Amino acid sequence: MAALTALTKSLGYHCARRSKISTFSQNFPSHNSRFQTLRTLILEPSLSESVKLNRLSDYNSGIVEVNLDRPEAKNAIGKDMLSGLRHAFEAIDRDSSARVVMISSSVPKVFCAGADLKERKKMTAAEVHSFVNYLRSTFSLIEELQIPTIAVIEGAALGGGLEMALSCDLRICGENALLGLPETGLAIIPGSLAPIFNSAGGTQRLPRLVGKSIAKDIIFTGRRIGGRDAMSMGLVNYCVPAGEAHPKALEIAREINQKGPIAIRMAKRAINEGIEREMVSALDLEEECYEQTLNTKDRLEGLAAFAEKRKPIYTGE
Repeated sequence: MAALTALTKSLGYHCARRSKISTFSQNFPSHNSRFQTLRTLILEPSLSESVKLNRLSDYNSGIVEVNLDRPEAKNAIGKDMLSGLRHAFEAIDRDSSARVVMISSSVPKVFCAGADLKERKKMTAAEVHSFVNYLRSTFSLIEELQIPTIAVIEGAALGGGLEMALSCDLRICGENALLGLPETGLAIIPGSLAPIFNSAGGTQRLPRLVGKSIAKDIIFTGRRIGGRDAMSMGLVNYCVPAGEAHPKALEIAREINQKGPIAIRMAKRAINEGIEREMVSALDLEEECYEQTLNTKDRLEGLAAFAEKRKPIYTGE
């Protein structure tokens, strides 16, 4: 952790993400991880009843998988799942060995069906407000994670489920995928605080990804988008035969995992922050991020490997 902290400071990349935790924690207490080692967190098979965190090993070392496992509710996001997601990504954020994250589901034909409506009905208005704020900040934590994130979508990804996928860097789906933001059919909008769908950022992330016109079509109609159509409009990066999304995601994760970790982090920062700036400022940011890669052991290793015609072995230093 100390090494990661020092590296983060040296890269000048700080994400203020946890300002909204306290309100939610008062209403929805969760596991205290301060007294556990990082390795225990990463290898812990059950951070919650519905979220599993696994670090892959051997030649997949560096790839971490967050698995949604709540079959009785089609992975609907409730308090336990949200708490598990938060702790999983906070643990990953602190782990200097993590290089790529995959979010997947162990429930057949569903990625995440949205809100846990039964649980929502039992919440007070104040609890709903705290829950949705915590959900939003958790999705922002996923989005702002320094390492690449990949959503592995088989089956339904609706409401908050699609918005979780939108928080990721890449989305890979099977042909059987159904993606949508159905909130307008209930007289609310994605991102609403209404106690029906746990939406968090759909009206903002979707148009930034597919453009205003397509986003308006999806949100105004509330229709469900199939896997192939989702790829054609840029909503997902890859669409593969049903059941093959996970192998494809793992293939992409392995490709990323072989690249220089600092370079990947700086590339992600340059893209995410630069897209919000005007060109001159964005190019200055690109130069700043490039300079962060110059005085690294990995850059020298890359040059040596190229000269010696071998694969580089990067350490993130």
